[in-house]
Amino acid sequence: MQNNNIELACGLIGIGRVWGVKEAPVPSEQDALAFLDAALAQSIGYYDTAPSYGSSEVRLGKWLKTLTGEQRTGITIATKFGEHWSEGDQKPYVDHSFEALRMSLDQSLARLGNIDILQLHKTNPAVLKSDDLKRAWEYAKERGVETIGVSVSDLESGEMACEDDQYSLIQLPINQQNTTFAPIIQEATKRGKRIVTNRPFNMGETVNGNETKSKAELEHEAFDFILRQFFNGFILTGTKSPAHLEENMTAFMAAKNSI
Repeated sequence: MQNNNIELACGLIGIGRVWGVKEAPVPSEQDALAFLDAALAQSIGYYDTAPSYGSSEVRLGKWLKTLTGEQRTGITIATKFGEHWSEGDQKPYVDHSFEALRMSLDQSLARLGNIDILQLHKTNPAVLKSDDLKRAWEYAKERGVETIGVSVSDLESGEMACEDDQYSLIQLPINQQNTTFAPIIQEATKRGKRIVTNRPFNMGETVNGNETKSKAELEHEAFDFILRQFFNGFILTGTKSPAHLEENMTAFMAAKNSI
């Protein structure tokens, strides 16, 4: 029997920094918090952020403080370490040293209160083999992080993460234009790992500029393609608009119900 326990989730880069093909402006904090309220109302249960997403972690942390204990227990908060944010330059930068990873985790815990899933950001094979990362994972365990994973952008890292039992989750891009990681999805699923897919619309390119199909049709097709990879996990949508999220959810549920 094929796995297909997949839910729509929110990737929160858009509420913290400029991102995407159109490079739309970052919403105000008030609008960002309203978007998170709308996501919860849409029954979104998984929220993915990172220190390198600008003000995303800070805003998510403020929103989490408004939730009841029951609401917080019912959702999953995932963040990362390895890529950081320079306030001065307003740009991300990568540092996988133990001290940088430790300080990043401490900062994320201060912002978010509790981290359900911690992922290595900007993963590469050398870092996966490093003593600094091993020490960082040990430190994360000491700080109460129970579930760890990796966000990958190269096949070798994906293969290494598949083979390493300590990683229970792998985040990766897949869409109609990029099927590079389809074998990783298959292997990771066989090994009982969860998958989090990002860039379902290829940073917006999939659903913009098509003169023969509506945006709703294109979103449906995009979700259908990913759902047919058959895995357990989440599809991240990077929207920051409540209306667009509702459109995404409609297209996602239509595609899921058709399989």
